[in-house]
Formats: sequence, structure tokens, C-alpha cells
Amino acid sequence: MRTATRTTERSEVDALGAWVLLATCLLTDKTAAHNGISAKHCTGPATGLCIKDGSLLDPACGSGNFLTESYLSLRRLENRVIEDLQGDQMGLGFADAGSNSIQVGIDQFYGIEINDFAVSVAMTALWIAEAQMKQATEEILLQPLDFLPLKHNANIREGNALRMDWNDVLPAEQCSYICGNPPFVGSSLRTKEQTSDMEANAFAGQKKWGKVDYCGAWHHIAANYMSINRSIKSAFVSTNSICQGEQVEPMWRSLFEGGIRIAFAWRTFIWDSEASDKAHVHCVIVGFSFENSGSCLLFEEEGIEVNVPHINGYIYPSPNVFIRSRGRAVDDHHLLMTQGSKPVDGGELILEEDEARNYSSSHPAVAPYLRKYIGAREFMNGTVRYVIWLRDIAENAVGIDTELDSRLSRIRASREASPTKEFNKYADKPWLFVQDRQPEANYLVLPRTTSGRREYVPLGFFTPEIIASDKLIVMPGASLFDFGLLSSRLHASWMRVVSGRLKSDYEYSSGVYNNMAYPQCSSEVRAEVKRRAQGVLDARDKHPGATLADLYDPDKMPADLRQAHAALDAAVEAAYGVDFDGDEEKIVAHLFKLYAELTKGA
Repeated sequence: MRTATRTTERSEVDALGAWVLLATCLLTDKTAAHNGISAKHCTGPATGLCIKDGSLLDPACGSGNFLTESYLSLRRLENRVIEDLQGDQMGLGFADAGSNSIQVGIDQFYGIEINDFAVSVAMTALWIAEAQMKQATEEILLQPLDFLPLKHNANIREGNALRMDWNDVLPAEQCSYICGNPPFVGSSLRTKEQTSDMEANAFAGQKKWGKVDYCGAWHHIAANYMSINRSIKSAFVSTNSICQGEQVEPMWRSLFEGGIRIAFAWRTFIWDSEASDKAHVHCVIVGFSFENSGSCLLFEEEGIEVNVPHINGYIYPSPNVFIRSRGRAVDDHHLLMTQGSKPVDGGELILEEDEARNYSSSHPAVAPYLRKYIGAREFMNGTVRYVIWLRDIAENAVGIDTELDSRLSRIRASREASPTKEFNKYADKPWLFVQDRQPEANYLVLPRTTSGRREYVPLGFFTPEIIASDKLIVMPGASLFDFGLLSSRLHASWMRVVSGRLKSDYEYSSGVYNNMAYPQCSSEVRAEVKRRAQGVLDARDKHPGATLADLYDPDKMPADLRQAHAALDAAVEAAYGVDFDGDEEKIVAHLFKLYAELTKGA
């Protein structure tokens, strides 16, 4: 049974503060952090942990922010304990007065950082934090504490964490917790050295890990380190992509098979940068360990904390399943779905609307070959571009128009100069698209990238005279039933969990569709889905001046369109033989179950 609670502390902090609170809960006692502190929470054996015996390692510590904030949080908790024990007594009458009252020291905090200047900053930050907290303790005890000369070390080691043995910094037997935010470097942006480090030290012997973001290497090395001392608990702030789309299987399968379990997780949130350019990083927080302590904590929007029995690699309360990239669907009921066509023409064949109008007038021989050319942007905003579509006349395109011949010559030259062999092959056929997937009959389209704010994926039907760009997904031969299924909340819920993301937008791929179990239902039920799908199209037609971007903006969605979608949602759920009333968690859990059944033994 899922239970949700809200904590006052968490609602008062930002994303980083929320993580620090989680680290504090790990290092002390969860009840202590949520409901107030008493002496037993930090010093007694009843909790099974004495914080003076714990050590924390941040293997990507940068300037030491996480180490410092974790130390400060723990010391603030400890000062509350000291104040509780002190009561109304004067400092001299307190049995554990003076420095002996302090059990948490910076010598329990270890870090690894590749930048030498950042190492110095981290060490200094910890010393300053220690001085600040000792001063706060002095105010409680009403007596001075010795600080100088420095008695504690800031244990920050300079080096590449992917090449070092973490045991040389802190032996695993002495480590209690690992935390941090490893570098946010996407798989396509890694250097050769970073990729080599990942292959040699994090994913050795594993296959198909190449698309995993750089930060994923820290999780795998942490798991190897934790295998020496299986009581260690880890938590990393990471890019959300390691829990989405194609990365989930290579990132998490081997960890789960090795005994790792996600103990708590915070779903995607935006970590705002304080830099002048205000960069936004989309992050997740995943805490993992070898221990199985029963229920897990899933942190959702607005600080809602939910107890769930299990968390999978998609940060979802469902069994461990892995959605693979598939060229073919999981069953025989799906239609072919692929990207639209890609010209690789250097812009020579594509014309803006005004340009196409002028070109048609000045080059009448080419005018018959102009076709509407629609990508995701045009589809959503009701605009149009044009393309010179020469597939039907091929080699005969040469000589029609001298200006067109010049365009074809430039395409030939650019393809010949390309480092991509596929493009080279089409250099002697400049009138053709390099990737031509244009259907010859009516077809369904949806944008490859859709806003994370939308409740539904916008779809539409095109005739074959309209050329779909590679920014659209196309499905030839789709019916109203297919339109209804993919326009439903059920399909959108599945997409939100298994698709990749571009920042906060969803990146749709054929893998989302190919891995979703198709409903097996009667002709009567299919007819009802078609009827409700037509109802959605009819509702759209009642707003002729509105674009799809307008209609599917959750703040502007017309009431009649929303009602039409609600009716369609109910019909699609009925096609699957369920009635979840749009509950996304139940929907996705059911689809995961169907997927597992379809791929069992595969």
C-alpha cells in the first residue's frame, strides 16, 4: 500500500537542500530529521548507528559543497542534541562539556576531485564549516572550545575517480555512505579519455553501454566498492537520462543482477544554476544499496514522500523490466513506425513559404515539383515549408531548370565532401533524399519531440502529397483505432516513463510504440475507440483558428477537447480490459506487466 506524507523541512529547501536532507536522514535517523531530535537519535546504540563511527565519501566532490552541507546539517542536528542534553545547566556542569561533546568531525568526510584548485577550496570550506559550527556549539555550552591549531584533517584527495582505487582514499570497510553529483556529460559529448575510463573501469565486460551518460560510471564503480562492505549506502544526483529510454538497461540491469536495490529516488527536477546564463540541468536523485529493508521511498512533486515496495530503473514503483530499442514490435499487432524523410541537401531543396512562392513564379518548370514539407515545428504551429520533390522524375530532374541544376551540383559536392559514407553514396543522386521514408498512402504523424507539459501526444493524419521531415514520426496505413490508441492518456503515460528526454521535453521514438503491448479486444470495443477518436478530431475542428500547440497547451486546452479526450481515455482503457480512471501509476504498472509477459524468455 502506498502512503504519502509531506515534511515541513523538505518544503522549505531547494533541490540541493532536499538532497542534503536525504543525506542527513541516512547518516542519522529518519525520524530524527522529520520529527525533531533527541539524544537517543544520535548517540545511543538503539538506532544501530553512532554517528561518530560513520564516514562519508564523495568521489566527485568538486569544491566540496555536498561534503560541507552534509557536515553542517549533521552538526546542526548534533547541536540540537547537545542543547537538549544541556538543558538549563551551565557549561561547566555538563558532564560531556567542551570538545568531547562534539562527535561529528570533518575527519569523517572524504572526497575525490580531479581539479587541484577545487581540492584546496574543498579543504578550506570544510575547515571554515568546522569553525562555524564550533562557534555555534560554544554559544550552547557558554564556554570556549579549542579550535587552533587544527586537529582534524580535510580528507580530500586529488585524482581521477574513475582511475583511482577508492580504497586508497577510504577503505570500504571504514565507509558508511557515498554521495555526490558526478559530472553531467552526455554520451555524445564525452572525450575519448572519458569513454576509455568508463570502458576500462566501470563497464568492463559489459555490452551496449555506449549511450550511458558519463555520470553512470560512478554508480558502477560505487557498486564494486560497496561489494567489499555491503552495508554501505550510496546516493547520487545525476542527469535524469540514466533513468530514461535506452540508457536504463545498460545502466541498471547489471547493478540489479549484482544485488543492488534502489532504496529511495527523487524523480526529475530542474536544478537551476546560479551562473549568469542560468543553465537548467534536469536531474534525478537515486539512493541505492545492497540492503533490502522493505519498502522504498519515492519522492514526487512538491515534496510528497511515498512508500512503495520497489523502485525500478525508470524510477517507477514496478518490477525490474527493461525496455529495449526495437526495430520490430513486441507482437504482431503493431504497424510500422519510423522517422520521416531526411534530405541531407545543405538546405538546397527546402524553401520557406515566401521563398517557395517567389521560386514558383520565377522558375515555372520547377513549380510542379514543389511539395509541402512539414516537420514537428510546422505541424504544431500550423506553418509550412516546401521542398523540391524530385523522386518521381529522378535523373530526369537534370536540365529542367538551370538554377535547379546549380542546386543539384552543390548538393553533389557537399555529399562527396561528407565524412559519412551513407551520404557519399548519394552524391551521384543529388535529386533524391538520402533517407526517403515517404509513405505512398495516407499516414499518421506525431512529433519526435513533445513538450513535457502536455498531457497528450498530439497526432494528425497526412496525405501522401505532404512530405514529412525526419522531425516527425510516421505510421503508414494507420486507422482511427491507431490514432485513438496513441492519442490516449494511456499511451502518454507509457511514453512519459520509457521515452528519452531532451531537457524537459519527451523524445519520442519507435521504441516507445514498439514496446507497448497492443490491446486485444472485440470489434465492438475497437469501434468505440474509433468513435471516440473521431470525437477528438471533431472537437479540434471546432477551433479552426487554434494551432495544435494552442489546443494541447494544458493551460489553454478547450473544455470540449478535454472532454473528448477523457471519453477516448475511457474507451482505450476498456480496450485493455481495465478501468483505472486515468491513474498513470496503475496504467504504467499494467503496461509493464504486459510487456514482461510478452518478452518472457526473450
